[in-house]
Amino acid sequence: MPAPVLLLSRDDLAAQGVGPALLRRLLETGEAVRLRPGVYARFGGDKTLTAEQWIVARARALALVNHGLPLFSHLTAGALHGLPIRGQVDAKVHVTLGPDRPGAAVLVVRHRGKVTPEQIVQRHGVRCTSLERTLADIARTAPFETAVCALDAGLRPVAAPKPGVYRPDAAEEMRERVREIALRSPHGGARAMRALAFADGRAQLPGESISRIRLSELGFAPPDLQVAVAGPSGRDYYVDFGLDDVRAWGEFDGEKKYLDEAMRSGLTLDQVLLREKEREDWIRGRTRRPFARWQWEHLRSANTLGRRLAAFGIRP
Repeated sequence: MPAPVLLLSRDDLAAQGVGPALLRRLLETGEAVRLRPGVYARFGGDKTLTAEQWIVARARALALVNHGLPLFSHLTAGALHGLPIRGQVDAKVHVTLGPDRPGAAVLVVRHRGKVTPEQIVQRHGVRCTSLERTLADIARTAPFETAVCALDAGLRPVAAPKPGVYRPDAAEEMRERVREIALRSPHGGARAMRALAFADGRAQLPGESISRIRLSELGFAPPDLQVAVAGPSGRDYYVDFGLDDVRAWGEFDGEKKYLDEAMRSGLTLDQVLLREKEREDWIRGRTRRPFARWQWEHLRSANTLGRRLAAFGIRP
């Protein structure tokens, strides 16, 4: 796990004996990072952060120096809620202000709009918009792929709380709440409706969300998601995509389940690979369907995924 990010002002650094010369060296070596004017992050141990964790750190940095209790929204609120922020990460944070609040600030994207009290929550010690309001704002303003990844993740806890469970009614209730909020805004309604119609909480990873988009672009029918196949020991195997229109299986193969020791549950890499091979062999043998795997490199475009699938004899 990444080390916690310690936020420090210039006064904090000076109290630790870090003057301008030492601060420059820390910045050059990456042991400290300037998050915004006058606020720095200093690391201990592992300095690897996800894009979403950087967004959270920058939000906390603004809250540290802003006396007006900023209300974080849009993509920044998404990261605070633990949503994936696919392809839209920069050094700016998003806040929402009332129409009578003052103008621009450095490294801040300011949105104008009314946020009701029930749409305000606290995450990571700062104020942000509620999950439904955040999803509505992202659906209205973010690119389609970014919005679908966030919406899928936001729907997941209610739509698919555990393997083998899918609650379409609960998913639709949440989708309707987000839709209602999005349509109150005069901007981005059509964009939000498109993303909400495509969203599906059964997609477990951003790679699965992008895969669904690419499969749609290729002309495949909407796939069934997290399909159960009875395994040899009485326990079900779950396959990411059931491409029923072409009688095939598909799976997004993220590297994390192989390389992250925590996800391997104490197994060696060889043991994980052997289990995956046995699982795939069983599914193909039992269902008599071809089984294709792909990775992020195959999702760069619909054509790259199409070539990957065609190699397994799978075509729309």
